[in-house]
Amino acid sequence: MSAPINEVPTSFQKKKRVSVQIPGTKPSFHNAQLLISTGVPSLDHVIGGGLAVGTILLIEEDLYGNYAKVLLKYFLAEGCVVGHELLVASCDVPPKQIMAELPGPIMTEPVDSSATDTAESMSKMNIAWRYQNLPVVKSSTTSKSFSHYYDLTKVMPEDLLNKTTATLINTNDFLTTPCTSSVMTLTPAYENLLRRIQSQITDGGFGTTQTKPQSERNVLRIALHALGSPLWRSEDWSSDRLDTSLTTFLYLLRALMRQSYAACLITVPTHLFEDAALTRRVERLADTAIRLESFCGSQHEHNPAFKEYHGLFHIVRLPRLNCLTCQMPETLDLAFKLRRKTFMIEKLHLPPDLSETASRSQEELGVPLSSSSAHGCNAAVSRNLDF
Repeated sequence: MSAPINEVPTSFQKKKRVSVQIPGTKPSFHNAQLLISTGVPSLDHVIGGGLAVGTILLIEEDLYGNYAKVLLKYFLAEGCVVGHELLVASCDVPPKQIMAELPGPIMTEPVDSSATDTAESMSKMNIAWRYQNLPVVKSSTTSKSFSHYYDLTKVMPEDLLNKTTATLINTNDFLTTPCTSSVMTLTPAYENLLRRIQSQITDGGFGTTQTKPQSERNVLRIALHALGSPLWRSEDWSSDRLDTSLTTFLYLLRALMRQSYAACLITVPTHLFEDAALTRRVERLADTAIRLESFCGSQHEHNPAFKEYHGLFHIVRLPRLNCLTCQMPETLDLAFKLRRKTFMIEKLHLPPDLSETASRSQEELGVPLSSSSAHGCNAAVSRNLDF
């Protein structure tokens, strides 16, 4: 008599996941990767729940670099609140000044100002029913202990700054230091910065192969401001060698991240790159890449369709960790706004339709006057169209 099906011997064993308990982290629901918060709950939501430990987040700066610097400050402020160690390197703004300008935390979750503004606008005008329940990108899956909110009008309290272990690196000191490594494609600034990061990971016990009790484990947050800007360059290096040095640095940095309990956020002024192919290579060397397109100084600044936003939020690359595909957000049409206290990422939508009796001017419709006058149809443009 054959044995029951449930008693058939098998060699299959369920794989047990070993979770690392570190303050300020959580496992991903999609690939069990250890995540940390970027300090902006809406940004955590669109990139898959947070920034994965051992990866690089690349932020392509806007034209003036203001909003990218705000995200970098949020990233560092979150590390101060949860107790992570910090490493800040900059060649433009002194790292000490960046730490002094970190926003202060808000202990209670703020009321969504966008929802209040939408409710007030709905009460003042009649709009189509399809615009009444427009969703906002929120961090519904994040808990209060994982992500926090910050007030840009206040600075980080001194007691939190004093408790934070931060390594501040002014890369201007590296420009005149000679290269001593066998990697001849690295400039002195990139080589010495890579050495400092490697020593910080080794000496601080952030390596994945280093034996350390789970209770003493911590995460190292690395923030590199305006990497690849002209201030990082050496005068005796040609442009081709400088481009190769930047990509080589990112390649070696990514290898370091894979072997450590660390996460890196880099802001890069890609709008200053002369070669578009260099921008594509830099994006491919990061695990997550986003681009900020600010409306300041552009033709969209006075466009009524974008009056509620400060810029467009482009997702260039999402990480593929422990899986074949990346987690895609609900939509890629995103925009950001910087309120008095918070930085929010929302779904981009057009303004509501006007009533049948109202009319729009050619400026609001985005139709240039020259295009209509060139064909001799001025009267047809001013007349309402019936559909």
